[in-house]
Amino acid sequence: MPGVWWFCKLCYMKVQLFIPCYIDQFYPKVGIATYELLQKLGCEVSYHANQTCCGQPMANAGFNEAAAACNNNFIQCFSAGHYIVCPSGSCTLHIKEHLTGTDTKNAANIRSAIFELTEFITDILKLTPSFASFPHKVGFHSSCHGQRGLGLSSMSELMMPSFSKPEALLKNIQHLELIYPARKDECCGFGGTFCITEEAVSVKMGKDRLQEHIDNGVTIITGNDMSCLMHLEGIILRNNYPLRVMHIAEILNQALN
Repeated sequence: MPGVWWFCKLCYMKVQLFIPCYIDQFYPKVGIATYELLQKLGCEVSYHANQTCCGQPMANAGFNEAAAACNNNFIQCFSAGHYIVCPSGSCTLHIKEHLTGTDTKNAANIRSAIFELTEFITDILKLTPSFASFPHKVGFHSSCHGQRGLGLSSMSELMMPSFSKPEALLKNIQHLELIYPARKDECCGFGGTFCITEEAVSVKMGKDRLQEHIDNGVTIITGNDMSCLMHLEGIILRNNYPLRVMHIAEILNQALN
């Protein structure tokens, strides 16, 4: 029978879902897909309605007081002691490396409890799912924070064995043709506030990244950081490129239906 029939391997686990603010506002379907995917993987998922921005934009721009308010709110929302899962490598890395607050004990617990989505599936659930069909040519974008900060995949500038946790999940999807750009781990040019302060450079980097995918004949670009995909999608729409973006959670969740 088609689909995935490995539920005997699942373990019941309570998970807190952290949805970054830009996903909540602009890409709510990614948050829904993440929620549904975790449930299918055997998790009891809770979502705290008072959660908001992780504070990364304010911290990067030097507004420490505003970032501190985000920190304290985050600690209040995520202090139950369960795993925290986030569909964003960038926001996950910010919490892991920079979360501080008046409640230092809970801040430390949260920093060790938060995981990016594909990292959580691979390293905590330790699952190797077998997915149903997703018959598309898909290009993968490896975002800098997830790759170099969280170590979700190997880096071409280092002499080390090649690996990628998100790509390994995608390779288990039937009829999905995963096509790699020549420069697999080159930045898309987003860089948070970099795309505002260095707009021309940011756009040129994004166009160069997209041209490789166009040359490869892909129809969908995926990745595990919607911020990078948002940047690429803006360039796609403005130039009428024959591409669309999908967060990896959307593809995994759809392939499990």
